[in-house]
Amino acid sequence: MKPFIFIAAIALLAIAPARSQALVDPSKVAPEYREAAEKRRAEQLRQRECALKADLEKVLPRDRTAFLNHCLDAMAAKQ
Repeated sequence: MKPFIFIAAIALLAIAPARSQALVDPSKVAPEYREAAEKRRAEQLRQRECALKADLEKVLPRDRTAFLNHCLDAMAAKQ
C-alpha cells in the first residue's frame, strides 16, 4: 500500500498547476502581427480588470459570466 501512496504523491506533484492565459507581449511577435498582438493584450487587460471587479464584489460563480459580459460591454461603450 505504501508504494501506491508514494507513486500517487509523486504523480500529483508532477502535474503542472492550471494557470490562466499569459498576457501577450507585442514586442515578442513578428512586426506584421504586432498590431493584432496589441489589440489582444488590450482585450486581455480589460478581461482581467472585469474579473478583478467580480472578485472584489464577490460575484457568485453562476452569475460571473453575466457580470463579466456586462462589464466588458460597459467598458466598450465608454470607448
